[in-house]
Amino acid sequence: MPKKQRHQHLLKLIEANPFVTDRELTRELKVSIQTIRLDRMELGIPELRERMKQMAEHSYDQVRSLPLDEVVGEVVDLQLDKSGISIFEIREEHVFSRTHIARGHYVFAQANSLAVALIDDEIALTASADIRFLRQVHLGEKCIAKAYVRSMNGQKGKAKVEVFTYVGEEMVFQGNFVIYRSTGEDNIEGGM
Repeated sequence: MPKKQRHQHLLKLIEANPFVTDRELTRELKVSIQTIRLDRMELGIPELRERMKQMAEHSYDQVRSLPLDEVVGEVVDLQLDKSGISIFEIREEHVFSRTHIARGHYVFAQANSLAVALIDDEIALTASADIRFLRQVHLGEKCIAKAYVRSMNGQKGKAKVEVFTYVGEEMVFQGNFVIYRSTGEDNIEGGM
C-alpha cells in the first residue's frame, strides 16, 4: 500500500477508534510496529497513552459521586447523567497466576464504578446489578467500558445505567445497574 494511502487509512482507523493500539494498527495495516510509529510521528498523532490523556483533560464533567481515583480504570469521557467511557488494562495483579485470566471482580468493578461515577449527585450507590460475562479477559488486554444512563424517572431516586465492556471490537461484559441517587432531601445513614 502506498504511503499516502496508508496514512489516510491510519487516520480513519484512529478517528473511528481513538483507543486503538499500535499493535492493533499493525495487524490492520499489515506493516511493522516501527512503520506505524513513524507514520504517527509524521502525521503528528500522539501514542495511545497521550491520546487518552488529552481526551481525559478535555472531554469530561467533574465526577461528583465518588473521588476520581476510586473509579476502577481511567475515565476518558464523562457526561454526567448521560454517558461515560473508561479504560482498564489487565495487569499481573488482576489475573489468576496459573491461567492469566482476569478475576471477574475487576471487570465488574470497572463497570460498576463507571456507572456510579456517571450520576450527577453527591451520593450514588449501586442498588442492584444484572450482569453477564461474555468471554474471559486475559493479561495485557485493555477493557473499554462504555456506560449510558437509560432512565432517570420511574422510581424516585434511582437511575438505570447500562454498561458494555469491550476488548477491541469484542464485547466481553454487559451490565444493567440500578443506581440509587440521593434527592438532596434524604438523610442517609449506613449503606444500602
